[in-house]
Amino acid sequence: MALPLSDGLSTRRFPVVNTLLILANFGVWIFYELPHLNTAVFHASFYPCTVDNACRGPEPWGVSWITAMFLHGSWDHILGNMLFLFIFGKNVEDAFGPIRYLAFYFAGGFVAMAVQTAMTLIFNNSAGARVPELGASGAIAAVLGAYFILYPRSYVRTYIFPIFLLRIPAWVFLGLWFLYQLIEANFGVFNASANGGGVAFFAHVGGFVFGLIVARLLAGAGRVTTTRQASS
Repeated sequence: MALPLSDGLSTRRFPVVNTLLILANFGVWIFYELPHLNTAVFHASFYPCTVDNACRGPEPWGVSWITAMFLHGSWDHILGNMLFLFIFGKNVEDAFGPIRYLAFYFAGGFVAMAVQTAMTLIFNNSAGARVPELGASGAIAAVLGAYFILYPRSYVRTYIFPIFLLRIPAWVFLGLWFLYQLIEANFGVFNASANGGGVAFFAHVGGFVFGLIVARLLAGAGRVTTTRQASS
């Protein structure tokens, strides 16, 4: 287990949007999900089978892809997601600007959900398509992809279980993260079941690639301004 603790990069302005996204996720978790977790997950998650009308979900898929982005299944799930968003999101917002970053975050979440849904409908069975999808990790994967392009030479202070603290180049940390998602995606899409489900690795892959492409296009067009990267 490797957890990022800091990237050592300051921002030119306070990351308002990133902070509000983190607060919104925690607010939904504490005030909406915790009191009735199973009911909340059932009603506000995204169901792939609603896209091809193989089933009827509690909410239309055009609504549930958004609500599902703010749901989490456990304390570990939300704490891990928000840690990554806190560390990597602030600098991506700083480079993009708050409005563009907010649009990018939701677009990344939509693309990630679409990729996972497509793979589920193509390769899984009807039971797998009824497994609820939830979590902010697809949108956060897009943030990581953008960070990979914008700040590859920064260093991520990383805690590696059980006792190691290392400073790892961001391109190595995020590159290995993506490689793991890509490898697991080849298996995870087949492992969902109507009674449990698994990690939506294709959502992570799709979100990350989306972030790579958008950041590369914006950087090439001179639409982003990055802060000075930390040296080794």
